[in-house]
Amino acid sequence: MASFDHRKYTPATPVPLAQRQWPSRTLTRAPIWASVDLRDGNQALLEPMSVEQKKRLWALLVKVGLKEIEVGFPAASQPDYDFVRWLIEADQIPDDVTIQVLVQAREPLIARTYEALEGVKQAIVHVYNSTSTVQRERVFEQDRDGVTAIAVQGARWVQEYAARYPQTEWRFQYSPESFTSTELDYAVEICEAVMDVWQPTPERPCILNLPATVEVGPVNHFADMIEYFVTHLKNRDGAIISLHTHNDRGGAAAAAELGLLAGADRVEGTLLGNGERTGNMDIVTLGMNLYSQGIDPRLDLSNPDEIIQVCTECTGLPLHPRHPWVGELVYTAFSGSHQDAIRKCLRKQDDDEPWQVAYLPVDPRDLGRDYQAVIRVNSQSGKGGMAFLLERDFGISLPRWMTLELAPHVQRASEQVTGELSSEQIRDILMGTFVAAQPLSLQGYRLDRDGAERLQVTLGDGSRRLQLEGEGNGVISAFMDAWQRHSGQTVSVVDYGEHALGEGSDASAIAFVQLNVDGQRVCGLAEDGDTVSASLKAVLSALNRAGVTVADGAPHETATA
Repeated sequence: MASFDHRKYTPATPVPLAQRQWPSRTLTRAPIWASVDLRDGNQALLEPMSVEQKKRLWALLVKVGLKEIEVGFPAASQPDYDFVRWLIEADQIPDDVTIQVLVQAREPLIARTYEALEGVKQAIVHVYNSTSTVQRERVFEQDRDGVTAIAVQGARWVQEYAARYPQTEWRFQYSPESFTSTELDYAVEICEAVMDVWQPTPERPCILNLPATVEVGPVNHFADMIEYFVTHLKNRDGAIISLHTHNDRGGAAAAAELGLLAGADRVEGTLLGNGERTGNMDIVTLGMNLYSQGIDPRLDLSNPDEIIQVCTECTGLPLHPRHPWVGELVYTAFSGSHQDAIRKCLRKQDDDEPWQVAYLPVDPRDLGRDYQAVIRVNSQSGKGGMAFLLERDFGISLPRWMTLELAPHVQRASEQVTGELSSEQIRDILMGTFVAAQPLSLQGYRLDRDGAERLQVTLGDGSRRLQLEGEGNGVISAFMDAWQRHSGQTVSVVDYGEHALGEGSDASAIAFVQLNVDGQRVCGLAEDGDTVSASLKAVLSALNRAGVTVADGAPHETATA
């Protein structure tokens, strides 16, 4: 199609790195985090947040543990100005938290910014101007020297106005906006020109923020750009290298991770990734990426439901159910093979060993989630899922052979509904398949355990009753003897299992049996407060499912009154 022509685009220019180092490095600690939810995130909303919504989101950011928070563009927005004043005048900024404000390299805006910050204990003033080739040539119509002059003058104004408020501990930050579309040698050049004004030292460094304002290349290319920058920058020890990645190509978190490997110290992002176009780097995602590798993220992400609730209510943006780490369906398995693997791993996982559960890279409990959402059953599910739900919610631990026989019934039911089956529905299918009213029923029994076990059992079929007697080395073998004497059928027990349900006076027994009836294998199940009754009823369940009735035998048949 003429309108879908890849030839109009050019690939990212390779970075001249003869011996790149970042691929062989490993992250061992969390970066300096900086939230831009209240500024970059806010400006990307169809309806910007009210001051009250900003207050609520601010409280969440502080609670999560963020220590550097960009709170707005006070010179460009009255609500931003008012919010900054509220933070200062209402003493809402903890001593270990530094607010950050954004401003263009224009004197009236810089003056207004410092007015908004009057009385703050410490703050970062973040000044920027666009440096990309297309911005220089097509927007500002300036050459490199002209754009550098804008940055240098802005740096001077930021420094001069800071001197008018000596009671505040000021830190300065500069962004060559559209860094990823700026020639690398020029990005280094303009940042060094700004540093020449500020004269930072290792003890009092400035922040150089390198934004992927638009993500225009692969994440490895971004890492190359960062490594080139940090290895060519003079006075590297005088700068904290910060990253601000966007998600245009879907790589914001990955680009930030690789950028840290390439030598960056700090990352800017938003909780859950809200931001211009496809969004900012997601702090929760990157924090959990580190956490899952055994690295302390230095953020409290243990209550994602609160983070989701506050962010969605303040921004009006829903969270995708497959959002990394914290989406509603992230720890849910519908696939049968996945369900079976999870169930088996959870049984073997010890609290004092490293986490190793198939398909679950972290323990859902670390994020305030429980296992109730891990396994759910739909038409794509298998045996493991239904067995897991029965055991978790009702304590019914099915033998494998019973699971295999139940599975087709659950599958048929799941194909007839939209969505998933609940554990209650699965239990109803189990009982309806194996325990529903059938011709043969247990009316009573008498068991003599003096030596060989002798069993007298009364069965019913509607208005008829059948009395049988047999003996064996157990209740089941005694019943098999009695039934064979009655019917002449060859019936044998292939497998049997039972376990208790509940505790104390409410406890009952559930029994499972697999019989071979004239060469046909058939399963039965029963639950009863009496263990012997449960065993006998399970055998009758299997016989009923094999199609056996009292008419198959004549001896001792009596009629009820």
